[in-house]
Amino acid sequence: MKKLTSKEEFQQAIAGDEISVGIFTTTWCPDCKRLDMFIDDIINKHDDKKWFTVDRDELEEVADENQVMGIPSLLVYRNGEKLAHLHSANAKTPESVEEFLESVK
Repeated sequence: MKKLTSKEEFQQAIAGDEISVGIFTTTWCPDCKRLDMFIDDIINKHDDKKWFTVDRDELEEVADENQVMGIPSLLVYRNGEKLAHLHSANAKTPESVEEFLESVK
């Protein structure tokens, strides 16, 4: 999964007509570490999507523009538009992440 380091990279990552999923995280977040324990299996299952990560502290402007208030947050995009947002409070179990991804078509 690619870590994006600029606003330009972010714009490119969400611009396509395929579904892309961004995981907004930070290095110091305990819930992000929990997500790391199970997200690889979910990414492998949903390999039809383009995945990337954004460090909320490094790209604060991008996070703010996308209403990322808690971390980790998963945001789904297509054609440059945000389709869905799984807020941090709901991203704590594999089941909740799977249910979220299944709801986005």
